[in-house]
Amino acid sequence: MMQFNLIIIGDEILHGSRIDQHFAFFKSLLEEHGFQLGSVQYLPDDRTLLSKQLRRSFEDGLPTFVTGGIGATPDDHTRQAAALALDLPIVNHPQAAKYIEAVTLSREQSLDSPEHRQRLKMADFPQGADIIENEYNTIAGFSIREHYFLPGFPVMAQPMARWVLNKYYANHFHQRQSGQRSVRIYDLAEAKIAPLMEAIEQQFPGVFTYSLPSERRVDEHGEVIPSFIEFGIKAEGEACGQLDTAWQMALERLNTLGGRLQEQAGAYA
Repeated sequence: MMQFNLIIIGDEILHGSRIDQHFAFFKSLLEEHGFQLGSVQYLPDDRTLLSKQLRRSFEDGLPTFVTGGIGATPDDHTRQAAALALDLPIVNHPQAAKYIEAVTLSREQSLDSPEHRQRLKMADFPQGADIIENEYNTIAGFSIREHYFLPGFPVMAQPMARWVLNKYYANHFHQRQSGQRSVRIYDLAEAKIAPLMEAIEQQFPGVFTYSLPSERRVDEHGEVIPSFIEFGIKAEGEACGQLDTAWQMALERLNTLGGRLQEQAGAYA
């Protein structure tokens, strides 16, 4: 399954003054198109650190969405960090500049005004970058080396991310079958399940198991929610053909171990 990485930039997210809305959106968006989120990084508005991490990301060569820090104020460092990471100069992109000129004129401001000169910095990209269309206010993002640089505001970043997928990756939508099955297990220790997990992965190559324990807690009504283990299996490609057989084996073994099972939804994606 094709994977994308995600880099979320902004002191306000790291310091907790703004709640991150990017992770959940990008995870859902990618899964909606048959892709997978491979990794997520949260980084501060620090040009030196950003350039270092972006250089590593460019070297990895995986498609990556980057949000935040492409405004025109002194605390925005992402465009400069990207150029440093690629050892490229910053240049003013003609089409992005035209979009900004139109915004300035629509506000009845002069193209010689300080406001326009400041705004025009948002058309400065690493040399060779392409624009990412922004339907919200037409001020473009940019892409280079399969890295897609978007504003930090979700209202802009979300439609721009959809634009990127439709423009560059439509031929890759839902190209690889994947599937999973899962069950909640009560009254059974995780150590009891480990041998079963090993047996499944040995007997069914390409089928992988997981186990996520949950602690006992009290809900908002004062009711005690018992602890449980979410146990599951997953596979991609041809290995999906083994899921039903592997899952039947898993359920039979779990029943013999004495756990109380509450099966969850699981299907091919």
